[in-house]
Amino acid sequence: MDHKTLVDLISIPLFTGIIGYITNWTGVLMLFKPVRFYGFRVPGLKLLFPYLPRRVRILPLIRYDGRLGWQGIVPSRADKMASISVDKGLAKLGSITDFYRELEPDRIAEHLTLIAQAEIRDVVEQIMQQENPQLWHDLPPVIKEAVFARVRSQLPGIIRHITDEIGQNVDQLIDAKLMVITYFGKHPELLNELFLIMGRKELTFMQNFGFYFGLPMGFVLFGILQVYPSWWVLPVGGVIIGWVVNWLGITMIFEPVFPNRWIPWRQGLLIKRQPEVTEMYSQMVADNVITLQNIGNELMTGPRSDRTHQLLEESLRPAVDRAVGPARAAVRVAIGTKEYDQIRSSLATEATGFAPIAFNDAEFSRRQSVKIYKYISTQMSRMGPDDFVEMLRSAIKQDEWLLFFHGGALGLFAGFLHLAIFGV
Repeated sequence: MDHKTLVDLISIPLFTGIIGYITNWTGVLMLFKPVRFYGFRVPGLKLLFPYLPRRVRILPLIRYDGRLGWQGIVPSRADKMASISVDKGLAKLGSITDFYRELEPDRIAEHLTLIAQAEIRDVVEQIMQQENPQLWHDLPPVIKEAVFARVRSQLPGIIRHITDEIGQNVDQLIDAKLMVITYFGKHPELLNELFLIMGRKELTFMQNFGFYFGLPMGFVLFGILQVYPSWWVLPVGGVIIGWVVNWLGITMIFEPVFPNRWIPWRQGLLIKRQPEVTEMYSQMVADNVITLQNIGNELMTGPRSDRTHQLLEESLRPAVDRAVGPARAAVRVAIGTKEYDQIRSSLATEATGFAPIAFNDAEFSRRQSVKIYKYISTQMSRMGPDDFVEMLRSAIKQDEWLLFFHGGALGLFAGFLHLAIFGV
């Protein structure tokens, strides 16, 4: 064996093994880092951007403002991944109505009642001073206290009716898909955390697998080089190995869905950990996504919040009539129908301010999230491996080709680097 052959026998497997490791290590980094786009402006790119093919425009390499750089695939696709996760994942677990039911509307009503009863006196006082100060000033204290007491006594029934109405109409009041997309769009780091927590073992395996696969493939490539001693063998072989090492690494994580004795690893590595991943996924979603606080914010400030406010006001206006009681007709005559209706409307509008206070109570929200966690965990445990894989893989499947391309590009670079150092 001559010196050149010996050098190739040692160096080619080492190159393919090291490049295989680097390929998968950097591939994992490309998935998650950086969370925000970093890059530099390229003259003319901003003008050229609208004319580029859509498949190029959506790459995390460039921005519409003319910057060239990089953003992690997962955070750059936060809205898209959230959308797919809802369609393929959360939608399989239940509707927003199911999640709301698990939050126990009766407990929400009790909590909201406690807040409202503590605040309703000031609300009534403020509104009466604002809408008809003379009438309120002239009322004897005993009558005022009777009004306060009557409103407070009506509150539990009114609020329970409101939470029931929200539950019956929550699908019309909340766009669950938009809520999840908006949340992950604002917090892409949580989407990273979700994938990193669930797949930490598989991602570590994928990095190491690059070396374990690349090293023996180097000996195969060395053998081919002995048969076809051409300069192009190493670059082409590097592309194939780099592509395959990423493809095989991802495939081993998710496939086969069901155990297959003819495949060395029998079943997708992540699927084997379905119970463990289920716990992690359930906890993450319950703590950060489908929370009482997020649902409350969507109800009160989301794109359909006008419907929520209308429902609240329609439910609260009769409370004024019941608080006035049999004297309602006399009061209307005394202060005028228009003024009476204005007071009733103002009270209903102001009272809706109690809802955000209840929904944004962090401690109460944390206690209720336990119910969501148990619900998601139970539902996911009933999933078959096929649904489980679809839910987890669908969010990144459409962008996997970027990792394969990255592997091929590094393999090509390694092939030419070897030629530059050791020659043909």
